[in-house]
Amino acid sequence: MKGRESGMPAEDYWASFFDPDVTMDLLAGATGVPGNVIEFGCGYGTFTIPVARRTSGLVTALDIEPEMVEIVRRKAEGFALGNIRAEVRNFVENGTGVADRSQAHAMIFNLLHLEQPVALLHAAYRSLQHRGVLSVIHWRSDIETPRGPSLAIRPTPEQCRAWMVAAGFRAIESVDLQICCPFHFGLIARR
Repeated sequence: MKGRESGMPAEDYWASFFDPDVTMDLLAGATGVPGNVIEFGCGYGTFTIPVARRTSGLVTALDIEPEMVEIVRRKAEGFALGNIRAEVRNFVENGTGVADRSQAHAMIFNLLHLEQPVALLHAAYRSLQHRGVLSVIHWRSDIETPRGPSLAIRPTPEQCRAWMVAAGFRAIESVDLQICCPFHFGLIARR
């Protein structure tokens, strides 16, 4: 089941909202990710490709839309990135499909407006190894933006922090994304 106000615009329009390489530099660090990555809702692979270039581990890119998964698979092949496994999966209803504590990094971008944000964060928490990192990006709730869910259902950074704590995360930090994602806020946390 798709979440409320889900759906993707045309890819070129979507890409205009982000500088994915700078975003991943800020969220994954200069040295990259030392292990496997799980991405909840990969969409067009906007962040899948950059994170795959920053890890020697496997990137498991999940999406409920078969068309999005096929796009990511084609991009991975085109860029000769053999470390991406794109999979059609309703992770809210059916789990992640990865072993508990098997991931070094989890990415939840533009999804915490879904009906069960803490359940989604719990799934990310379970997937992460000790000291694994969760990165969260979401549309800002304090300004009108050219895209994104209605302001009425957008979480604030404070709500996201509270949900992350409820899911077990600690050491939650804000990440300033204004240079790469001006319509978004960012958070990182450790398991």
